[in-house]
Amino acid sequence: MQIYFTGIIIAISTFLIIGLFHPIVIKVEYHTGTRYWWFFLLTGIISLVAALLIANVIISSLLGVLGATLLWSIGELFEQRKRVLRGWFPMNPKRKKEYE
Repeated sequence: MQIYFTGIIIAISTFLIIGLFHPIVIKVEYHTGTRYWWFFLLTGIISLVAALLIANVIISSLLGVLGATLLWSIGELFEQRKRVLRGWFPMNPKRKKEYE
């Protein structure tokens, strides 16, 4: 019997990528607001295109997950701004004018 770890590697890596982007979105919104949403879009598209061009199943899968996570993070970035306005997360006092 042979054991294949590909699925487990992809599952754990997916969990870690998604988990990593939660604090990234919070920190990006805190320090820069939503102005860099385009960076998430650009890197997400690049990751998805790279996933199409790489034959290795694990690397291609992880680039696909990364690309989808980056694209999803655009919406989360704007949602994070709403969470700050509701008082659920701290507001950056240096950017207080942007929230008015």
